[in-house]
Amino acid sequence: GESMSGHSKFSNIRAKKEKNDAAKGKIFTIIGHELALAVKQGGTDPNSNSKLRDVIAKAKANNMPNDTIQNGIKKAAGALDAVNFEEMQYEGYGVNGVAIIVKVLTDNKNRSAADVRSAFTKGKGSLGSQGSVSFLFEEKGQIILDKEVMDDLDKDFDALMDIAIMAGAEDLIDRDDSYEIITSPADFSTVRENLEQENIPMVQAEVVMIPGNTVSVTEEEAVKNLRKTLDLLDASDDVQNVYTNWEEE
Repeated sequence: GESMSGHSKFSNIRAKKEKNDAAKGKIFTIIGHELALAVKQGGTDPNSNSKLRDVIAKAKANNMPNDTIQNGIKKAAGALDAVNFEEMQYEGYGVNGVAIIVKVLTDNKNRSAADVRSAFTKGKGSLGSQGSVSFLFEEKGQIILDKEVMDDLDKDFDALMDIAIMAGAEDLIDRDDSYEIITSPADFSTVRENLEQENIPMVQAEVVMIPGNTVSVTEEEAVKNLRKTLDLLDASDDVQNVYTNWEEE
């Protein structure tokens, strides 16, 4: 739909690919925790555990080696009692009324609450109650394809649109260097699996929160404070995902 165009955190694929090793290490840690939680909730067989299938796809999209993925599943299966990760969501506002949603996956709620609170405080924002900003976002499946890779596979926009719609997607958006497939959360797994069967490599595949409208912030001090909050959230090992309605330049 129209309201959702104009915002993709990963519209620049090159930049995402060149993310530094520290960030990559963190992504792998988080995916390890997600694998553990998925195994605990539905067992080690991806054929009967769709949550696990989704996490494996996310791991592959992030170039996690296959044996690392399999080891993570084995490790989780062998230590089910030790897996006590919980998923939580914090909501609040940064400066200039920028809405921020923080998804946390943690085995220590007090630690992650302190991390999140501190990130908001130091960036002069404020944490709100559950539901205080999530109404400004829509939950959607988001699958990102690298345009260059699609060109090499001779898949143009129309060909991909056919595949996406047949698979049950809601929309295909043409970005600068990527295509973005949007699905309902319920159809996400099916669409992703259909793309996998068509051998279409994905740069990202997960359910995300997409803002209905974005807020532009240009004032230097405000931008500095927003970056401070987002950087501190990024630095926390418990923070899984952060979504904002800030239209970053």
